[in-house]
Amino acid sequence: MNERTRDAAVGKVNDVFRRSSATTGEGLRIGIDVGGTNTDAVAVAGTRVVACVKRATTGEVGDGIVDSLAVLLDRLPASRDDVTAVMVGTTQFVNALVQARDLATTGVLRIGLPATASLPPLVDWPQRLRRAIGDVVYLCRGGHEYDGSVLAPLDREAVRRAGEEMARRGVSSVAITSVFSPVIPDCELEAAGILADVLDGVNVTLSSEIGRIGLLERENATVVNASLRRLANSTATALERAIAAVGISAPLFISQNDGTVMSADYARRFPVATFASGPTNSIRGAGFLSGLSDAAVIDVGGTTTDMGVLVHGFPRPAPLVVDVAGVRTNFRMPDVLSLGIGGGSVVRVAPDPLRRRDALLSDGSRCEEGSPQVGPDSVGYELTRKALVFGGDTLTATDLAVAAGRLQLGDRSLIAHLPKDFVEEVCTNIQTRFADVLDRMKMSSEPVPLVVVGGGAPLVGDELPGVSKVLRVEHGDVANAIGAAMAQVGAEVDRIVHLGPGGRSAAVDEVAADAERRAIESGAREGSVEVVEVEEVPISYLPGEALRVRVKAVGSLAPPSRAMDSRS
Repeated sequence: MNERTRDAAVGKVNDVFRRSSATTGEGLRIGIDVGGTNTDAVAVAGTRVVACVKRATTGEVGDGIVDSLAVLLDRLPASRDDVTAVMVGTTQFVNALVQARDLATTGVLRIGLPATASLPPLVDWPQRLRRAIGDVVYLCRGGHEYDGSVLAPLDREAVRRAGEEMARRGVSSVAITSVFSPVIPDCELEAAGILADVLDGVNVTLSSEIGRIGLLERENATVVNASLRRLANSTATALERAIAAVGISAPLFISQNDGTVMSADYARRFPVATFASGPTNSIRGAGFLSGLSDAAVIDVGGTTTDMGVLVHGFPRPAPLVVDVAGVRTNFRMPDVLSLGIGGGSVVRVAPDPLRRRDALLSDGSRCEEGSPQVGPDSVGYELTRKALVFGGDTLTATDLAVAAGRLQLGDRSLIAHLPKDFVEEVCTNIQTRFADVLDRMKMSSEPVPLVVVGGGAPLVGDELPGVSKVLRVEHGDVANAIGAAMAQVGAEVDRIVHLGPGGRSAAVDEVAADAERRAIESGAREGSVEVVEVEEVPISYLPGEALRVRVKAVGSLAPPSRAMDSRS
């Protein structure tokens, strides 16, 4: 791979997909996105949407997926045997972390003494999460300096003793972090081998495979991933069974939080890579449906609205440090802001509309205190039972959209009593909050195109400040599932490298080769992988010329036989 190849790949992600879809015969793919209100499913052949389904999410997620697939398959002009892959976007893992449930007892081993002892592992974690994972923490000697020199030799006996203690405490998953392991991961790899001998069948997660430079944040991301490994295995198995229950034998892929997918086996190892996959699916789907590679995207669901930015066809990545459930992490995440407004949002009228002043809401947007309040609570998947237009007794944002003439749904006569000025006021309130959050997402004052998708898209007006044009696309209500179905397999490597005899080009090529290898391990077809992003940052304070190199590679799905073999 040379520089010309890398430069040509950047910004052409959708073209890469369209080209590969047209020439490789990837067949019929099914995309599924499970939201808090609806479960969406679509079937895609090449670049054409064949059929789509939107069904209310059920209390048991697997049942909702089976129901959606059964309806979708009935609408297909093809047989189940023509399905070559099923892609699922799920919030199961991030929900488990937020709710501190279904987390495995996790042993945390940091290799870094005599340094790093002042801030021990989990020092900044909420107490409820520490208790949920068992609070099993160990430190030992070892690690490397920032320039790759040895900080201290690995204390192998301390690692073994820690493993024996973990076995006594019922640890089923282990997170290993070594100082500057993104530079040299040797200590982590050796410690993993020792613990594998002591702890029979334990899941081991290495920080060098998860996070970036920054010890605490990288360690936190590693521990989060390790604590979710058991749930990841059971969830992937449940999804595979749900797909098999409707007669589909195609392999399962799970959406990642960078707009690509990975095989079910890879998801079992790296569940943390699924965080925020729902919004990224919507952003990718919006880009594909609109034909834009650079735009702002608003996805209005039944419970929340997610806003993001497309850059070169992929969601713009978030800054280095991201807070997830009160834990500071530094693994890859999209730059997405969420707003507590959706089609099922409950609308309440404040008791004293005469006393109004500017107020900051919990989601960061502003409104007038005393004005009608929209959200953040929502009727969710009970919208068709509780909203006024469906004969319910709860005033929702959907009722206001119908009253304003933006949406044709339910029985309009049931909301005929709503005063026109009240409807206009609430709709203006919603637009103001959309505009406020969108302004926070923009990187400049220049107007940008805005793609509006999601089942609640009618809540967004045709004009917003700072927007050059508002685009509403066909199948936009299921853009999240389309984003999953259209996704390629991807992998990213972020590493600090020292320039050797081959110079900068050889160092970058080495990282790119690693990214391509990981993409193939994730389920990409050999020969189809292309590098689509290369970021190089010189690090001036390291001796001997060092670069921080981030490479992203994507490829087409491997043939079903290979993907199924890797799962077995």
